[in-house]
Amino acid sequence: MKLIHPDLHFVYPVVRTKKITKPVSDDFINQWRKFILDFPYHGFEKWLEITGVENQQAGIFTQESAEIIKKLNFKSYESEYKVMIIWIPERMNVTASNKLLKMIEEPPPKTVFILVSEDTEKIINTILSRTQLVKIPKISSESMFESIKEKHNFADEKVKEIVRISNGNFLTADELIKNREENIESDNFIRFTKLMRLSYGVKVNELMEWTDDISGIGRENQKRFLEYSLRLTRENFILNISPENKNNIIYLTNKEEQFSEKFNIFINKNNIYDITNEFTQAYNHIERNGYNKLIFLDLALKIARLLKVKPQ
Repeated sequence: MKLIHPDLHFVYPVVRTKKITKPVSDDFINQWRKFILDFPYHGFEKWLEITGVENQQAGIFTQESAEIIKKLNFKSYESEYKVMIIWIPERMNVTASNKLLKMIEEPPPKTVFILVSEDTEKIINTILSRTQLVKIPKISSESMFESIKEKHNFADEKVKEIVRISNGNFLTADELIKNREENIESDNFIRFTKLMRLSYGVKVNELMEWTDDISGIGRENQKRFLEYSLRLTRENFILNISPENKNNIIYLTNKEEQFSEKFNIFINKNNIYDITNEFTQAYNHIERNGYNKLIFLDLALKIARLLKVKPQ
């Protein structure tokens, strides 16, 4: 109950600090336990807040593999089994992954690995091929409705809207509720709409100011912005080509929908691939520690050109 059982081990993304240049999960164990115990539905962004990420990228680094091997080679203390839970294994670097291949394939007797992933496609193939995939389904709309209704004094229609937009993701629902209660828009929504408006107007000086702003929010937050941009671009494309189905296959908040009602016409079959590709490339360059100001200015100028592409 307190996550201190000697035969239960955790591995999760960590960050380098001034004091810890070769971090392993145990260096952050107190923050981790509080993170898990405070709220059962936890996300990567919240973990980054707790670890105080600035311009560092969180990961499972090479030195972690040695810690895992050492722990699991010990005999169990109290339980019949030793359990190693690796959270967000897609954040494990290649060297650490390669060092763990043999142990994951042939673990010591009565040892269980549980890898909890948000995106299995990003896990190194040699690791993924040695696992048994168990997909956790989305939370049902009925359960989500009942849970929100029990905790918040919202009208049924408002709850139904939150349930539809969150699409089975309780973290998304929680964020929507907080934004509604505080009457705020998400930072990523503000940054995305500003980028699109300035790009369409080809306002280069303002785009350079936008670049300076986003360059200061840290690489993990920059990657989250690019992921958000990919999602909103996709939603606008679907809204453009299939507006009659917007209540069934499009998941937009009120603010996002208000913006998209006018913006979706600029995302069409002739530019969707290129726009998506530019956001994806920017993500990859940020992840590889590229110079962020240059990456985002290049992105903004290319988006400015692509938004002018009209459907045939």
